[in-house]
Amino acid sequence: MNRRNSLFVAMLCIANGAMAQSVEDGLKDLYYGKYQTAKQNLEKAIAAKPTDDRGYYYLGIAELGLENKDAAAAAFTKGLTAVPNSPLLTAGLGRIDLLNGKAAEAKQKFESATTASEGRNGDVARAIADANTEVKGGDRGYALSTMEKLLNNEGRKKKQMYTATAADYIELGDAYRYLGGENGGKAISSYDKALELDANSAEAVTKQGMVNYNARLKEQAIGDWTKATSMDANYGPAYFELYQFYITLKKEQYSPAHAAKYLQKYIEVSDPSDKLKNEYNMAALSFLQKNYDEAIAKAKAIMPTANEVYKAKLTLLAADAHLWKGDSLSAKALMDERVKTVGENKLELKDFKLLSAIYGKLKHADSATQAGYLQTAATYLEKFADIDTSKDAESFRNVAEAFKEMRNWGKAAKWYGKALETKDNPSAVTDQFYKAYYEYYAQDYAASQTTWTDFTTKYPEQVTGFYWKGMAGFAQDQQAKDGKAKEAFEKYISLVKPEDEAKNKRFLLNAYTYLMLYYYNLDDKANMQPYMDKLVAIDPNNDAARQVKEFIEASNKPAGGAAKTAGTKGSK
Repeated sequence: MNRRNSLFVAMLCIANGAMAQSVEDGLKDLYYGKYQTAKQNLEKAIAAKPTDDRGYYYLGIAELGLENKDAAAAAFTKGLTAVPNSPLLTAGLGRIDLLNGKAAEAKQKFESATTASEGRNGDVARAIADANTEVKGGDRGYALSTMEKLLNNEGRKKKQMYTATAADYIELGDAYRYLGGENGGKAISSYDKALELDANSAEAVTKQGMVNYNARLKEQAIGDWTKATSMDANYGPAYFELYQFYITLKKEQYSPAHAAKYLQKYIEVSDPSDKLKNEYNMAALSFLQKNYDEAIAKAKAIMPTANEVYKAKLTLLAADAHLWKGDSLSAKALMDERVKTVGENKLELKDFKLLSAIYGKLKHADSATQAGYLQTAATYLEKFADIDTSKDAESFRNVAEAFKEMRNWGKAAKWYGKALETKDNPSAVTDQFYKAYYEYYAQDYAASQTTWTDFTTKYPEQVTGFYWKGMAGFAQDQQAKDGKAKEAFEKYISLVKPEDEAKNKRFLLNAYTYLMLYYYNLDDKANMQPYMDKLVAIDPNNDAARQVKEFIEASNKPAGGAAKTAGTKGSK
């Protein structure tokens, strides 16, 4: 070979080397959430080294990030052909089983992978743990035990010792975080250990923010996510968490302006090669900026080339934009078509929530049609609430308030009751008040009286609680013969200060009326007269007082006068 040809070959090798991609390049892309670029780089890494099972596994994870489950399964299966019996790829197929709802088959694959790797392979352990934390139906306890086994070097010979990485402690923290409850502190500690090994891990700090958010420490969560963006301005997942925080419909959280700000930042650092995701996010940004027509136009332009996952997202976005425009009929048409196409059994959480909102806004002149709309709205809202995994008081309260907007008092009471059952609920007094209040308006008077009884026992300083307990009794004893409201109304009257009588006039009218009738039915004029006098003092033309007075006067007439009646229904 002459010198010129040798130089050409050398340059060609250098060029090929520069173009070659390693699995580590793909892992870096995955870290930043750049799934399309990761996919491209991992495919190149596999082409360069087709017997590296890590290439196939992380290619499958990239496909899952792109929401291509079938392509992920194909990557794992192809890898097993190239690298038979790979524990890592076996774990990957276990993840696919979990995604398909086959928990038993998944567990069998995970156990096989653990046995083959002797529990000492970091990639395999993290693959098993991540599948069981991230996928619905996974065994979170098993995820934790898998990571603990990996990191526990006790009794191992020197050559069997495992050297932990930051990624290991992040996965351990994830396992604790998903277990929740008292494990939050252990999750934070695990992420701290990851930071000891990699002080620049924006992922560890971002996930500490998730722990704090789950613990309802919202300010700390925002601080963590903001810190993560300062540590690494290109770390998109932290911006995305801030976007998700501000787009969530919760008090002291929802802010379209802030959501738009962080979505814009996320778009700026996101994967430029992931065209579909970027176009969807741009449509979402238009929505947040209240450019609803623009959001609808962008969503509809993308739909024809979108996969099923993004078609669903785009349909929801366009329908929601129509709803915010006040065009509930167009929103209904889009969502009805979605229900028809995919089937109600395949609808997800956001589908049910939006369908409920749409049907709750529909108006029709025909009363039967209108009633049908409200019933449909209630059905969808109940389905949403039943499958929502955020079982906190505020989420239940939001459902209750949605039913209140529909004037579905019974369902409103039910979901205020669910909010009341949650732990660490600073608004328990309000939730119990409204539970009892809407039980009353749902005409479930016995349940209302029971709830008010408990309420007044817990919160005796809440004066109106005694009034409503009396009203629930009055509703069950409208002729005031059984005394079901007596004790509560007497207590209420005793607690109303003289200077507050004017603003409590409407409530006092009902209490005085009931007690006047109760003592009248007992023929106890001595106790009746003070309540009649109080009633007439604040309502001189009160009809119930007038009738009672007429009955008394008639009964005092000589024989032949009008006979005393058994009682009178009180006005309310």
